[in-house]
Amino acid sequence: MQLSPYLSFDGCCEAAFKFYEQCLGGKIEAIMPYQGSPMEAEVPAAWASKVMHGEFRLGEFVVMGSDCMPDKYEAAKGTSLMVGIKDPVEAERAFKALAENGTVTMPIQETFWAAKFGMLVDQFGIPWMINCDQPM
Repeated sequence: MQLSPYLSFDGCCEAAFKFYEQCLGGKIEAIMPYQGSPMEAEVPAAWASKVMHGEFRLGEFVVMGSDCMPDKYEAAKGTSLMVGIKDPVEAERAFKALAENGTVTMPIQETFWAAKFGMLVDQFGIPWMINCDQPM
């Protein structure tokens, strides 16, 4: 069994996945546009190049996503993607990269449970937590 988050975007899924690839070092495994798919007739012509389904792999985990029709899109709320990073320097780097043009909701810092922990909403509206556990 595998649990994978599925993210909804308002037309920027491909740009978001490319940004995550750059920030986190993962790899885009699939970007399937509406154009050429059985769904093509169900979307406006201007939406044909938008992402019907995308997959981004980060280690053993897969994050999936798509561009929702503008009248169906709802911003993410009540959830966050949490990335555990073992190296505090790498945790700070990833946090800073993801925060570019986004909103930091808790600056990355030492906490009672973590060597580094921070929260942000990225420029695409996706909430993230970066955590680097205390050394044992």
